[in-house]
Amino acid sequence: MVKKNKVKRTGDDEAISLGTMLRTSPRKLNLVASLIRQKSVGDALNLLSFSRKRISFEVKKVLQTAIANAENNHQLDVDRLFVSRVDVGKSVTMKRWRARARGRVGKIIKPFSRLTIMVKEEKPDHVDQKTQSSVNKGKIENKTKDSTKNVKSTKKESTKITTESQKTDSSKNKDSEAKEGKT
Repeated sequence: MVKKNKVKRTGDDEAISLGTMLRTSPRKLNLVASLIRQKSVGDALNLLSFSRKRISFEVKKVLQTAIANAENNHQLDVDRLFVSRVDVGKSVTMKRWRARARGRVGKIIKPFSRLTIMVKEEKPDHVDQKTQSSVNKGKIENKTKDSTKNVKSTKKESTKITTESQKTDSSKNKDSEAKEGKT
């Protein structure tokens, strides 16, 4: 019994692109793929352009293919796309060998990987929630700044009070020493 190939269905607001036979291990590919998960496509392309990993060029090509599929096949707005899913899997493995000492063989394994990138269009209300959350973050940051200012001001006041008390203590000590010297 052979399994039938399942056709992956995509929604109206998403597009998919596959990269097969990428010449790297899935573990190394997943490091680059995790950079672009849940990012907007502009940010993802920027990250991949400046990444120093060798495979990031191939991942960038697959992402650009997914963007082109979204634009041409599904008529989605490129400016509102984000990377909704990135799947990394194993593909074939080339097996080679290298001669070693005493007639033995050292195994060389050259793995290949598969990459699936799905981009999705953000809903307008979803964008509003993101902007609202960023506004809320700004308010929280301002509150923390105010609280740190209050802490700093109380520290300054306490140091002023301690220095004033030290001055008065030193002046009392001088007065007492002067009285003792007179007697």
